[in-house]
Amino acid sequence: MSVVTLQIKVKPRAKTSSLEQLKDGTWVARLKSPPVDGKANEELVMLIAKQFRCRSADVLIKAGAASRTKLVQVHTP
Repeated sequence: MSVVTLQIKVKPRAKTSSLEQLKDGTWVARLKSPPVDGKANEELVMLIAKQFRCRSADVLIKAGAASRTKLVQVHTP
């Protein structure tokens, strides 16, 4: 199992949910959910798990849980 660390800029309240990697290696996540009561973080974890084909339990927000810029660790199979 390998560990991948991602720097993600989150944009809540988007029309559609998406996750894309920019040329500089950072990621941009557009989320439908508002940043209230952790809903955006939950959606982000699910989106990353789907992108990397792993369980949501394998995705951990290491830093920036209350910020738009997050450091996320993914344990990939």
